[in-house]
Amino acid sequence: MSCLQKEIHLSPKKRGFHLVTREILEQLPELAQFSVGLAHIFICHTSASLTLNENADPDVRVDFESHFNEYVPENAPYYVHTIEGPDDMPAHIKASLLGSSVTVPVTNGRFNVGTWQGVYLCEHRNNGGSRKLIVTIYGERNSQ
Repeated sequence: MSCLQKEIHLSPKKRGFHLVTREILEQLPELAQFSVGLAHIFICHTSASLTLNENADPDVRVDFESHFNEYVPENAPYYVHTIEGPDDMPAHIKASLLGSSVTVPVTNGRFNVGTWQGVYLCEHRNNGGSRKLIVTIYGERNSQ
C-alpha cells in the first residue's frame, strides 16, 4: 500500500457549479502511478464545496445553482452572521449541505467514475477566488 498527498489550486470561478475534473487531473500526473486505490479530494474552504454529478449537460449545473439559491436564500431575516456580505452565510450553509470532500475510486491510473460523472467545484460566493484542494491517494502503485 502506498500514499500520496498533494495540494492543488483551482482557478477562480464565478458563483455557480463548475466541472473541475480536468483541472484536477492536469495538476495530478502522479495519479498514473496507481493501479488501484482511492483518491480523497478535500476543499480547504468553508464557503465552497465539492460534489460528484452530471458532466455532460451544463443545464444540470445551472439547475443546481438555481435550486440552492432558492433553498438557501440570501438576506434571510434570521441570519446573524452578515458582516461579510449577503452571500457569505448562505455560502456556509450550502457548503455544509454538500460537503467538503469527495472520494473517487482509482483504477489503472485514472478516476474510475461513471460515464456521465465529474467532480464539481460548488462556488457559493460571488467572488470566492482561487480554491485550494488537498488530494490524498491511497492504493497500490504500478509495478515497474
